[in-house]
Amino acid sequence: MIHLLFANFPKQMKLLRHIHFLRSVFLYTISAFGGPQGHLGMMIKTFVDKRQYVTKEELMDYIAFCQLLPGASSTQTITLIGYKRGGVVLAALTLIIWILPACFLMSLFSFFVDYINNGQLHFMGAKVGLNLFKFIQPMAVGFLGFAAFRAYKISVTNLITTVIMCVGLLTTYLLFKTPWIFPILIICGGIVTNFSSKRIPEKEKMKPRHIKWRNILFFLLLFAVAGFLSESARTNNWENRKAYNLFENFYRFGSFVFGGGDVLIPMMYEQYVVRPEQKPDSLRAKLTREEFLTGSGMVRAIPGPVFSVAAYTGGIAMKAEGKKMHIIGCVIGAIAIFLPSALLVLFFYPVWHNLKKYVIVYRALEGINAVVVGIMGGAFLYLLKDISVLSFNMVSIINILVIAGTFSLLKFTRLPAPYIVLICLILGWFF
Repeated sequence: MIHLLFANFPKQMKLLRHIHFLRSVFLYTISAFGGPQGHLGMMIKTFVDKRQYVTKEELMDYIAFCQLLPGASSTQTITLIGYKRGGVVLAALTLIIWILPACFLMSLFSFFVDYINNGQLHFMGAKVGLNLFKFIQPMAVGFLGFAAFRAYKISVTNLITTVIMCVGLLTTYLLFKTPWIFPILIICGGIVTNFSSKRIPEKEKMKPRHIKWRNILFFLLLFAVAGFLSESARTNNWENRKAYNLFENFYRFGSFVFGGGDVLIPMMYEQYVVRPEQKPDSLRAKLTREEFLTGSGMVRAIPGPVFSVAAYTGGIAMKAEGKKMHIIGCVIGAIAIFLPSALLVLFFYPVWHNLKKYVIVYRALEGINAVVVGIMGGAFLYLLKDISVLSFNMVSIINILVIAGTFSLLKFTRLPAPYIVLICLILGWFF
């Protein structure tokens, strides 16, 4: 036993070197409000400006790459940061720290949703509801504006990238909820900048490198096994068949959803609310409209990935089976929704990293990064339109101040992101 401990000592020491990084991941996790768009500004503040764990150019590269993949883009980006700093083990630890707080909170919320909906939960003599988080959305828009501004300074440097950015911004704003719009924009941006060979000339040819297929084979095997077990459980009416169905549903969502939580939530609504109403089945996993809409609202008000709504949905879908199955449903939702994102990013990034050395891909990066800036700008305008800023009342004035104040604090001060979040929560409590 002692021999085994000393044999693993070098690996343990390597992990200890990354304690500060993992601490930064945790602090980022508990302050990352606003979905994938809002997360970008905090990511720049935490991992680029404050700690210099990655450069601005590297982070833009990660973001652009993750927009090409299905799954949770913020989760994939932060997993990549961990992977580049310490390999697969650190990537896994980074992923766990990132998803755990949000999944825990959404799982916990699934046990108290009925009390909150009925106004029966109190704290310090006041009802606890979603009003506490009313200024979190404008704060997230401020973070996104800061991220778009920083990315613009890095990636938009000439006429063609300016045009690509503007097209990306307008298209994103008009078609924000169209699932395939982000990968289509990125591919088109990469094609456009390949028409010119003057700015980025041909480089020497690279030798093809060996591709490790392990992660993608595991991803495909899990997909096949989950589908087989789900169908077997349904046709043979297995005990606890809901658990098998839930895993297959969430794993499938995590494998095919482009566009983040804004696309995932409508798909889940159709699966767990609309479909059970159309085809009643006592053994089908289902939620009421009120339960689902409350959870989809709450996930916007907590830090972390929007995909954590799967933990809440899984728990509610299984709550009729008892508390034990309720907890199992939360765990299944959390694991199954994020596992495809991790497997895909860890397989495809080494391939992408090698492809970048070819001139056709290297030229494409210029357009891809400009598209990412356009997507950020379009998302900023899209989210801004849903916030009261033109009503000329106290709430709209505070919203404007929160957006402008968040941007200013990020640009001109070194105030950590959690303090900005705390200020907005206090505003929500009093106003």
